[in-house]
Amino acid sequence: MAHKNKTNYSPYKARQEARGVTASTQMGRHKKPELIYELNEANDRLADVFRNHGFDLVNHQQRMQLAQFYRLLMLNQEKENFTRLLKLRDIAIKHFIDSIIITQYTKLQFPLLDVGTGPGFPGIPLKIMFPEEKILLGEGVQRRVEFLKHVRSEMKLKNLDILGRNINEHCVYPVKGAITRAVEDIGNTLGNVINCVQVGGRVYFMKGPGVDPEIKAAKENWSEYYKLVEDVAYTLPQTPHERRLVVYEKIKNRPLPEEDEGEDLLMDELSGEEKRRWSHYT
Repeated sequence: MAHKNKTNYSPYKARQEARGVTASTQMGRHKKPELIYELNEANDRLADVFRNHGFDLVNHQQRMQLAQFYRLLMLNQEKENFTRLLKLRDIAIKHFIDSIIITQYTKLQFPLLDVGTGPGFPGIPLKIMFPEEKILLGEGVQRRVEFLKHVRSEMKLKNLDILGRNINEHCVYPVKGAITRAVEDIGNTLGNVINCVQVGGRVYFMKGPGVDPEIKAAKENWSEYYKLVEDVAYTLPQTPHERRLVVYEKIKNRPLPEEDEGEDLLMDELSGEEKRRWSHYT
């Protein structure tokens, strides 16, 4: 059976719990979009938002794919609670621009593992930007996994593998990069991907501005295995939303836990097609 990560600390969940918001209370707050735009109108509206925010990193074809992803996300929001953002403008800024703009500040390394991708952020927008590169989506919630597979099929996304499990130290697929968007504490993620990311590979953290305590703790606990190589503060264009991109490079391997278990168990969780695609990268 797969090894599940039971020790992760999530700053987001901690903030939610401090406000008295739990998984059970959120169930009653499930909201549906009031309006879902058709594909061409969604594309036109995305073009307007991107232009008004000075965001010119996507071409017409990529924007049309983002519009298609918007529709799939909203149509599934009718029965699932995948995102709190229900207006196209908010999705365009806080999901699409937020996911893609990091390519302006750093060079991503592939194959790239998206840790805790949820309904596909930042992994799906990055796959749209890098259609030929290998991306792996890691997600432990089954209903999200099924949605990601649906998106992959509907959008005909190639070179995209979906791993339906939590990522932890027992995950041993070799990748050159791992990325996560405000999922958990930096130190937790560095530990969870320690046996995936190859020496010289990088771990990309998409964070808010108040990340300094996590950086300090990571230096104290992980400096033997990682070094901080990039720390970029920026705002989403034409908004007050502050962000930090924090990047670590792996400098040393750590002995594998229970070496005889990890990769074989993980490989069993992939479909035959996914195994075939992954074999080109191992």
